[in-house]
Amino acid sequence: MNPQTRRWTLAAGAGAIEVAQDDPAQPAIGTAVIAHPHPLFGGTMDNKVVQTLARAFVQCGWTSLRFNFRGVGASTGVHDAGKGEADDLLALVQALAPQGPLALAGFSFGAFVTAHALARLEGVRDVAKAVLVGTAASRFEVPPVPQAWHSRTLVIHGESDDTVPLSSVMDWARPQVLPVMVIPGGGHFFHGQLPLLKSLVVRHLSAATE
Repeated sequence: MNPQTRRWTLAAGAGAIEVAQDDPAQPAIGTAVIAHPHPLFGGTMDNKVVQTLARAFVQCGWTSLRFNFRGVGASTGVHDAGKGEADDLLALVQALAPQGPLALAGFSFGAFVTAHALARLEGVRDVAKAVLVGTAASRFEVPPVPQAWHSRTLVIHGESDDTVPLSSVMDWARPQVLPVMVIPGGGHFFHGQLPLLKSLVVRHLSAATE
């Protein structure tokens, strides 16, 4: 993401997880773990939406941890349709952010994985902020966001997303009465709208948490 990005592999999960860390200029207020889109369709931690999320967190004072799912880049193992990937995310949290304020974010398949991580952390660990972008609700069974964390969760979707139709995300969100922020004309990858996406995430991160 920038020359100060630190990259290394962590012994965890399926064997090794490749991590990219970016730190704010000031002492961090917490740690954000960000999950990338589907690895079988070219998704990596260097995806532009994922990097945009990382920049937003760093701007707001969080240490940002991006990571490659198993079988991607220097991460070992093989694709596990979300279950193993959620294990990897939680292993990363346990190893690198075992205490202190925690935020989780994900894009597309990564949002699906992040939602599973949120469900598994309920009652175990507090999550200060969550960001789900382009949630792959049409392709996977995404669990509901824990009710207590609705006010801490930002769900963003593009109006014109032709990879994950907006209607599928609304069908997922409706039973939860979970608000969805829609970017007019936005596609799945938010081409030309990444600055807007970043500003919306920054606004969410800067808001007081209930």
